[in-house]
Amino acid sequence: MFGRRKKSGSAEDEADEVREAEQVADEGTDGTAAGARRTNLPPAPRPDGPWDLSEVSQPGEGRVDLGGIFVPGVEGMELRVEVAGDAIVAATVVLRDSAVQLQAFAAPKRQGIWGEVREEIASGITQQGGIIDEVEGPLGWELRAQVPVQLPDGTNGVQLVRFVGVDGPRWFLRGVISGQGAVQPEAAGLLETVFRDTVVVRGDSPMAPRDPIVLKLPNDAQMVPEGVQQEEQEGSKFSGGMGQLQRGPEITEIR
Repeated sequence: MFGRRKKSGSAEDEADEVREAEQVADEGTDGTAAGARRTNLPPAPRPDGPWDLSEVSQPGEGRVDLGGIFVPGVEGMELRVEVAGDAIVAATVVLRDSAVQLQAFAAPKRQGIWGEVREEIASGITQQGGIIDEVEGPLGWELRAQVPVQLPDGTNGVQLVRFVGVDGPRWFLRGVISGQGAVQPEAAGLLETVFRDTVVVRGDSPMAPRDPIVLKLPNDAQMVPEGVQQEEQEGSKFSGGMGQLQRGPEITEIR
């Protein structure tokens, strides 16, 4: 979808500017104002997070270092990683009967992508027969979706999911809240705090917009096959087995 840039530094900045100028020109051809659709806007201020690495003096304090993101540690939570091929591209925080999947992407220097990503997610879900409601929630504009799924007994049902997102400096962080956190606002509070307090490490390497920011396992982590419980969780920085990461089922991304 996007070609990878080969140069860094000023050449990368110039490429960003050219790409952004082309997008603005394309938007103007139909006479539609981008602001009316809340797309292609500059990243909004983030007084409550999520944070860029440059904004946090000690990102590893109280957080798990996954390379591309630092995930806050919460009492009793389970942390799973999501893989695409050989790369770790997302982390899922499971807390009781709710979960939030965190995934960071590269983004243009002067434009946010959450507006157009919302449109694409909404289009994909409605094409599958789902229902979308776009609302301004605690984390800004989000999608509350009823996604068609097949239930364990073979019948058709729906899964309630919240898609949240925040644009940062040259990055975009997306969250997918499921379980009771997608149904009951009081159950989502701690997951929303995890999302807000996440630190994104974009790095200086050239990346095309929407490239996933690759994650890594902490040095003291062990991969535990899904469904296997460990009685001892030694070396954990947090209670609840934070030292042991599990590889969980990947939440399907709808583009």
